[in-house]
Amino acid sequence: METLGYAAPSATEALVPFPFERREPRSDDLVLDVLYCGVCHTDLHFARNHGGVTRYPVVPGHEVIGRVTWVGSGVTRFKVGDTIGVGCMVDSCRHCDPCQQGFEQHCAEGATFTYNGTDRHDRQPTYGGYSKRMVVSEKFVLRIPEGLDLAGAAPLLCAGITTWEPLHQWQAGPGKRVAVVGLGGLGHMALKLAKALGAEVTLFTRSPGKEADARRLGADHVVLSTDAEQMASVAGRFDLIVDTVPYEHDVNPYLPTLAFNGTLVLVGYMGPLNAPVSAGALVFGRKAIAGSFIGGVAATQQMLDFCGEHGVVSEVEVIPIQQINEAYERMLKSDVKYRFVIDLASLQDEPEHA
Repeated sequence: METLGYAAPSATEALVPFPFERREPRSDDLVLDVLYCGVCHTDLHFARNHGGVTRYPVVPGHEVIGRVTWVGSGVTRFKVGDTIGVGCMVDSCRHCDPCQQGFEQHCAEGATFTYNGTDRHDRQPTYGGYSKRMVVSEKFVLRIPEGLDLAGAAPLLCAGITTWEPLHQWQAGPGKRVAVVGLGGLGHMALKLAKALGAEVTLFTRSPGKEADARRLGADHVVLSTDAEQMASVAGRFDLIVDTVPYEHDVNPYLPTLAFNGTLVLVGYMGPLNAPVSAGALVFGRKAIAGSFIGGVAATQQMLDFCGEHGVVSEVEVIPIQQINEAYERMLKSDVKYRFVIDLASLQDEPEHA
């Protein structure tokens, strides 16, 4: 199936129009027209090969909102015209223990990711949502609740589930004190979701100027993490800390703020923790450092349904696809509040062949 997207041809070149072939739909597949696609830091990392694993050309995008245009004979949950979402994965082995438990992102054979992956059946490369159309198995399609702003809902498919998973796993809710480290694409979603779940919410930030925005997004308190007195004032306070910082940083200053049995969960950074972690800070107080990675299909649908019930969406700046390279440069400077979303209608004006 012919379609058009935007692709990075190499690590050093800008994204450009890219005509390509989608795989042929199978009986359990849906075909969708892409309406909106969120822009994630991961997209930039893969476009510029920061992890050393990118296969070019790469079409990024794993925060996809679309409308169904075709369904296979085996599809039972969706019909033509439905508004749907596609997140970070498009397949998994479906039979290993993690998959059976609803943790497809931890598939023992490796999940098939929405882009820069390989289809398990025909071995074709997977291409993401910076494109006109996609083909996806029904199993990995999400239903978008009615009433949600579609552009604002797009980042829920990555930023939303990435922060929902630890909040849900560690039972954030009434009576729980939750802190969020960092106010960016992930951090602002963590604030919104924790507040909607009923927790008492605090933001840790290094920037004094973020307090008003943090409170608007759901923070009950704001703590300047560079101020020793403010940090001391919240010692032993938090049941859960969701650390959304996407670069290398020292987690030790946050450990004394955990309550007994408290946990700090890393969701934003996947590199080495080069700063030594104080074992004493963990042992005395039965504290823990944990990690969390996106979420499974069922958890993602649960999160979307919750957002539909509570009117939670991401704060977005909608752009045409032609501004994607400028958006990447702005994202590197944290010059967005808080997530770029591409309106794929702008791609209709591009030539079908470049």
